Amino acid sequence: MAGFIAKQPNGLYCRFSTVVGTVTNWNMTEKDYVRVLMMRGYDGTQAAIEAREVIEDCLQPFSEVLKCFRPINDTVEEFTEWVKRVGYKENDLDDWIESWNLRKMEIEEGC
Repeated sequence: MAGFIAKQPNGLYCRFSTVVGTVTNWNMTEKDYVRVLMMRGYDGTQAAIEAREVIEDCLQPFSEVLKCFRPINDTVEEFTEWVKRVGYKENDLDDWIESWNLRKMEIEEGC
């Protein structure tokens, strides 16, 4: 799996890339997602079918975006700001920031 689609807190969709460890497309409507698929080589009908199937059957919760983030192409600060812009409430980030800091310490200690 090179990535997944998740529903943002503001009701729109984002594509998270597990290759780069962050979101590559955000604030997408279903039509926007169809266009993304067409840019990747799908024809219009095939893209619309694929988008509908992903949204209906494979949509990931936004918590998966938070869980999979890696500070490779975005800093934690940049990612946190983006998360707020797409509707995640600041006080809801406290748990994520705490778990991220614990994970960071484990990585630094080689665990």
